[in-house]
Amino acid sequence: MKLSNPLTSYVLGGGCFWCLDAIYRQLKGVVKVESGYSGGQTIDPDYYQVVTGATGHAEVVRVTFDELIIPSSVVLDVFFAAHDPTSLNRQGADIGTQYRSIMLYADDVQKNQFKQALNRASAQLDKPIVTEVVPLESFYLAEAEHQDYFNKQPAAGYCSIVIAPKMTQVRAKYTGWFN
Repeated sequence: MKLSNPLTSYVLGGGCFWCLDAIYRQLKGVVKVESGYSGGQTIDPDYYQVVTGATGHAEVVRVTFDELIIPSSVVLDVFFAAHDPTSLNRQGADIGTQYRSIMLYADDVQKNQFKQALNRASAQLDKPIVTEVVPLESFYLAEAEHQDYFNKQPAAGYCSIVIAPKMTQVRAKYTGWFN
């Protein structure tokens, strides 16, 4: 069956957006990744506002992919493999609601896809998942320096200490989906 519009976008947060950004950019079928902010109440926040935790926003990525190349289920399963969905408001040393695990759906189809992915992940974990599944109300694009951070700053400590090991772990599990 050929889809009339095979491009789909998901807004997902799983800790620092640099990690998800780096991983999704390497997946076959992903055509665009944008780091940003969503899930809060502040209109058009900037990075320095979001990192305080006061805006209510999470660091997220908007992942646009071609479903004729990569199934939505793989995109979502990679999300759960790329962070700890059982850790409340924290990923490693990144602590606060801005680093929470969150999936923001645009419609009922996405809501159902997200819940199915959450159930698949839950069946593989010993602890309960704390990932929020909430409606997408807004998405604010992060500043230019946060886009494709891993490739722009390969010598940065965060890239080698945090992002690179996550990429290795996810790549090992989803080898056939990486470029």
